[in-house]
Amino acid sequence: MKYLTRRMVLALALCAMPFAHAQQKADDFPNRPVRLIVPFAPGGATDVIARTVAQKLSEKWGQSVIVDNRAGANGNIGAVQAARSPADGYTLLMATSSHAINTSLYRKLDYSLSKDFAAISNLASVPLILVAHPDVPASSAKQLAAYAASQPGKLNFGSGGVGTAAHLAGELFNTASGAGMVHVAYKGGTLAMNDLLGGQIQVMFANLPEAQAQVKSGRLHALAITGRQRSRQQPEVPTFAESGFKEIDLQSWFGMFAPRATPQPLVDKISRDIAAAVADPAVQSRLRDLGADPIGNQHQEFQTFVNADIERWRALVQKSGASAD
Repeated sequence: MKYLTRRMVLALALCAMPFAHAQQKADDFPNRPVRLIVPFAPGGATDVIARTVAQKLSEKWGQSVIVDNRAGANGNIGAVQAARSPADGYTLLMATSSHAINTSLYRKLDYSLSKDFAAISNLASVPLILVAHPDVPASSAKQLAAYAASQPGKLNFGSGGVGTAAHLAGELFNTASGAGMVHVAYKGGTLAMNDLLGGQIQVMFANLPEAQAQVKSGRLHALAITGRQRSRQQPEVPTFAESGFKEIDLQSWFGMFAPRATPQPLVDKISRDIAAAVADPAVQSRLRDLGADPIGNQHQEFQTFVNADIERWRALVQKSGASAD
């Protein structure tokens, strides 16, 4: 009996060792710089939100959080690099709703958002705003639809890539209104915005942080915005529901992830620290100034949200007929 008891004690001790080691790692984390992969070009909404929170985390941790822009393939290049990185908390991924969309947009991906990553915290969400070049004779979504339908195929709308929230919003607008606009995909929202300002394309569904300054300066006209309520930053812009297009209610989210095998105590710590960073008044103010709604939730809540969002976007991708293959 004593022999069996000792065996049981030894087994329990062995089982507890990995957790104790993981907890020790979490207590010591971080003791060197942390790499945050942003899989889109600098200057866009993803990059700005990432840098805002990364700066506060650097202050909290006493270690640099280095933003590493790895743009390409609609965010997939950076995601693959993050998925293949050591699961030690020192490489994180700034993913967006585009990565949830990619799950059903691509027939084959070299990573799985739900299987290869642990969702840590959703930093913020932002509405999409429909903006047009001043040369477009429309001051509302309905006027744009009528103008575009009168000359099908002549108006181009841009996005940061095939299957992005901006692209799908444009396709849904085409379906709902009969506008018949042609999609032009860019390697990032900033590039699309530059061509919109230059008149090479005429229309864009942009993340609010990317378009806000241009709308306020009059370089672009804002026609409608997603969300159930008007934006505090652009209160004069009606929602799509108010404009007669209630089915267009898409928003982009921006969250941090870690490789799936990252020890749970470490995921817990990083999640708590990110939530604290997002709750900081200066960070809240900065995010709201950008047009984003701060969130900063815990990992389990965010994981549940991501799993549901993947399925939500799957239905929208199928409805739009969008494909990256």
